[in-house]
Amino acid sequence: MEYEDSKEVSRGSCDACGSSDANITYSDGHSYCFSCTAYTKGDTEDMQYTKPAPVQGVYHNNFSDGQVTGLADRKISQQTCQFFGVKTVSSGDQIVKHIYPYFDESGTHVANKVRQVQNKGFMSEGQLPKAKLFGQSKFGQKGKFITICEGELDAMSAYELMGSKWPVVSIKNGAQSALKDVKGSYDYLNQFETIVICFDNDEQGKLAANKVAQLFEPNRCKIMDLQYKDANEYLKMNKREEFTRAWWEAKPYTPAGIHNLADISHRLYEEEDVETCLYPYQGLNDKLFGIRTGELITVTAGTGAGKSSMMRELMHHLLMNTEHNVGVFSLEENIKQTAFHLMSVQANDRIYIKEIREKYSLEQLKEFERKTIGTRRFYAFDHFGSITTDEILSRVRYMVKALDCKFIIIDHLSILVSGLEGEDERRNIDQLMTKLRSLVEETRCAMLLVSHLRRASGDKGQEQGKEISLSMLRGSHSIAQISDAVIALERDQQAQDPIQANTTAVRVLKNRYAGETGVATYLLYDKETGRMSEIENPFEVDTNAEDIGDFL
Repeated sequence: MEYEDSKEVSRGSCDACGSSDANITYSDGHSYCFSCTAYTKGDTEDMQYTKPAPVQGVYHNNFSDGQVTGLADRKISQQTCQFFGVKTVSSGDQIVKHIYPYFDESGTHVANKVRQVQNKGFMSEGQLPKAKLFGQSKFGQKGKFITICEGELDAMSAYELMGSKWPVVSIKNGAQSALKDVKGSYDYLNQFETIVICFDNDEQGKLAANKVAQLFEPNRCKIMDLQYKDANEYLKMNKREEFTRAWWEAKPYTPAGIHNLADISHRLYEEEDVETCLYPYQGLNDKLFGIRTGELITVTAGTGAGKSSMMRELMHHLLMNTEHNVGVFSLEENIKQTAFHLMSVQANDRIYIKEIREKYSLEQLKEFERKTIGTRRFYAFDHFGSITTDEILSRVRYMVKALDCKFIIIDHLSILVSGLEGEDERRNIDQLMTKLRSLVEETRCAMLLVSHLRRASGDKGQEQGKEISLSMLRGSHSIAQISDAVIALERDQQAQDPIQANTTAVRVLKNRYAGETGVATYLLYDKETGRMSEIENPFEVDTNAEDIGDFL
């Protein structure tokens, strides 16, 4: 049937064969599947698909016929059309159709693709699924090179651009069919020493080229880097030399992310876009060398070991010692509480407690406010009700990209996957950690993430200062694997000695940057001020010493 006034409007799945993208619907309502040849009638006909019965044997005489001419608008010569068997149908002086013949493995003419020149729509005749690649029957078995293009016009163009010296074939239905079509001719293609892929210079073409290249053993496939859209564009612009150069300079396919280190030698001594802020504790700096942008740092501890107090100290320190904004997600408190906690560090007193806050004048409180949240460099997420991880991630991205928050604190990971246990919890944490890692790489922020521990096993619990290991992180090994650094806090809350009961040992469990792990420092919690200060190891000094006795 003829549909010269009909235009392609959509591409989708086929009810007959199950193909996800080979069925094309046209403006008059009819559709045609280029995979199985199923046909659905248009608006003026009964809307039901019919799948033609297979035709046995050689049946090329039943196909549309035309004349061998050159394709002047495409700058393709009559000689090239003659070689590939491409014919045209004219109306007056105008070519209205191209007819591209397709052959099966035995060389039998089994199908035509018919291109409507005016609307660029396609129809097929025969059994196109039985056909091999366009042009395959024209070239012998084996050889040094073969080039695969994304369309018939590009195959003929590439063949002509290279002086008709090397085999050139085309997939049958564009980039979406590339993988299927190449698999169908794998044995044929695999006989050639080098396979050059010349797909369109667009996202779909590049993606399809990479997928096709992965079908073959390493270094068999080379992918052309086109300056223009496709091979026919080169031919129409008479860029024969440029195309030939791009063909010879095609590079072997390399999976994304794999590089020869010699190729990056020019980048070795360039200053990286990394900013560092030292920790407020020298012991951590001695091991970790500060907090760097582009890194994900996990802080973990049991209940009552000082996680929240330490994170408040870090928030205040980052605000006071960098020029960048700080973003915080304190998922267990509202933003008013977060603000008072930050002001409490500045006040060196627990003004987040109402009774203590009332001891200060409004002017004093306003001064604490001015030096902290009044700088307008601190952003907090006000969380009410349930929220998905993707919503958290989108807000982190906004804080970094729109609000210039180079430092992000999330307290805590477990609440994001709350209500889940066992395999579900592990799977969700795996997915979340992967997304957080990608977000850190994308935005180049420094992210400090609070994570809880598993329930302690054995005689000694976490509240007794049990030594923490990476295996004790709650939910998933991905937390340890994906983090650049893991910092654990240990405190024996049941100790008889008041200093030991309020001292947190800070242990580095993972240190990707410098490698050194172990106990980094000790932090003493002052019950009066709510502050944590670095001290010498209290387990090795006189616990009656004046320098620490005042903290109690």
